[in-house]
Amino acid sequence: MALALNIGKCTLLGNYRENNEDAIEVKAFPDMTVCIVADGMGGQAYGEIASKRAIEVVPRELRKHLTAVASGEEAQSIIKKAVVQANEEIVTMGALDREMKNMGTTIVMSLWRKGAEIHVASLGDSRAYLVRGGQIEQLTVDHSLAQALVENKTITPEEAKEHRFRNVLWKYLGSKEIGEGPDVRDIALQVGDRLLLCSDGLSGPVPDPQLLAFMVDHADAQQCADGLGQLALDSGSRDNVSCIVIDVVDAK
Repeated sequence: MALALNIGKCTLLGNYRENNEDAIEVKAFPDMTVCIVADGMGGQAYGEIASKRAIEVVPRELRKHLTAVASGEEAQSIIKKAVVQANEEIVTMGALDREMKNMGTTIVMSLWRKGAEIHVASLGDSRAYLVRGGQIEQLTVDHSLAQALVENKTITPEEAKEHRFRNVLWKYLGSKEIGEGPDVRDIALQVGDRLLLCSDGLSGPVPDPQLLAFMVDHADAQQCADGLGQLALDSGSRDNVSCIVIDVVDAK
C-alpha cells in the first residue's frame, strides 16, 4: 500500500516571551519530506538565530547528500552528518560573535522518503511521539540532566518531571557534546498513525495522557496542531510553543 502524509504545523509566541525562539520547517522535496522543530536558547534574539540556522542547514544538507536509492542505513548516516553540520555552523557563529557564544537550540526531526518507514532524530528535549491504536509512545529521549539521573537510577521518571535539572540540557546544537550526532530511530509506518514533533513548551505543561486524548479527538492535522498550541497556553505554558502533526494516510 502506498502511503502519504497530511501535515499540520503551529508555532506560538506564548503569553510570557518577548520573541519566539522556536523555529519549525516542513520541506516537501520530490523524493522526501523533512519536518523539523527547533527550540532556541541563549537569551536576547540569539536562540532565534540558532533555531533558524538549524532548520535551514539540515534540509539543505539532506537535499545535497541523500539520494532516492540510498539505503536506510545510509539515510541514517546522512541525517547524523546533516545535524553535525548544523552544529558546526552554530558553534562557528558563536565563536565569531562574543554575544552569540552561549546560543544553541534543540532539534527534533523526521525524514520520510515515500516508503513504509520514517526516520526520527533529536538532540535536546524537544520530542517526537507516535499515536497508534489509542496509545501514545515517546520516540525520543530527553538529553537533560534529569533524564541522565533517571538512566543512572538516581531518581525515578516521575521525580524527573519536577526535578530542578529537568530543563538543563547536556546535549544540543551549539554544544561540543554531540559527538557523531543524534541517535536516529526508524519507525515502520501504518495507515492511521499520527506523529507529533514538539518543543517542551507543549510537552512540559501537557502530560502524555492529555496529549493523547486531544490528538485522538481532533482528526484534522492542522486543526490538531493549532489546538495543541492553544492547549499548551491554556495549561500554563510559560514558553514558546511549537508542534508539527504528521498523519499517515493511504495515498490511493
